[in-house]
Amino acid sequence: MVNRKELNPESSPQAAYGAQLRSFRERKGWKQEDLAAHMEYSSTHISAVETGRKIATLRFARSADRALGTTDLFERKCREIKHGVLLEGFSEFVGYEGRAVEIRLYEIGIVPGLLQTPEYARVLADSAVHRGAITPEQADERVSFLAERQQALERSRPPMMFVVMDESCIRRPIGGRAVMEPQLERLAKFAASANTVLQVAPFEMGERRSFDLPVTVLTLSDRSVAAYAESQTQGHLDRETTSVVPMLTAYHQLQAEALSQAASVAMIEQVRKGIP
Repeated sequence: MVNRKELNPESSPQAAYGAQLRSFRERKGWKQEDLAAHMEYSSTHISAVETGRKIATLRFARSADRALGTTDLFERKCREIKHGVLLEGFSEFVGYEGRAVEIRLYEIGIVPGLLQTPEYARVLADSAVHRGAITPEQADERVSFLAERQQALERSRPPMMFVVMDESCIRRPIGGRAVMEPQLERLAKFAASANTVLQVAPFEMGERRSFDLPVTVLTLSDRSVAAYAESQTQGHLDRETTSVVPMLTAYHQLQAEALSQAASVAMIEQVRKGIP
């Protein structure tokens, strides 16, 4: 135990994978040598995966599932890493998201993931497959992972959620009437919850819109704050108060300029009735 390396599962998807592997191994009371014998891998290889120095292959993952009796858990996690279902930085963000007491979202172009219906999420994923951006397996992983995130927020004391959506989110047709109508209905129901506030940032806000990219600001139980933003290929989680607090201020300014919740729901219903 002297050489035991402490793991930080939030530092990367590989680190999270390694920490989970160690956790299941230790539940069985096995040393790395014991697991290695059951998997037909060296203990050095096991150590490298557990500490995130080596990425697990599908063959390794399947062997771990057989040895530990975890069905296909490690194979699925391996595919998530292999296929890039999560942007760099996103897995760490999701860990904070699941513990946040307040979540503030701003989205452009599409309905925020936490508010998407399964059908809406599936159309987006399948579209990415059609474009050749991801594989069908990756699409399945994206949809299932989103469902897991949504379920994580359905706890006994759910977080307070503030959502501001650019008007483009509700006017951009995704999947036709069969998909958009229930999606807009879900938004209206979301607005009616006791722990939510939903607002639309109308096009006429123009330059008064304080963000040009999607952003999420989290408040944790100790009142510390974190912000997450992403580009097409990378996500970034920021926990530095000096940079996150100005983003929180900008979010408050955005809320002040956006439509009220009542006016926002009225616009959503108007769009819903006009769907061809």
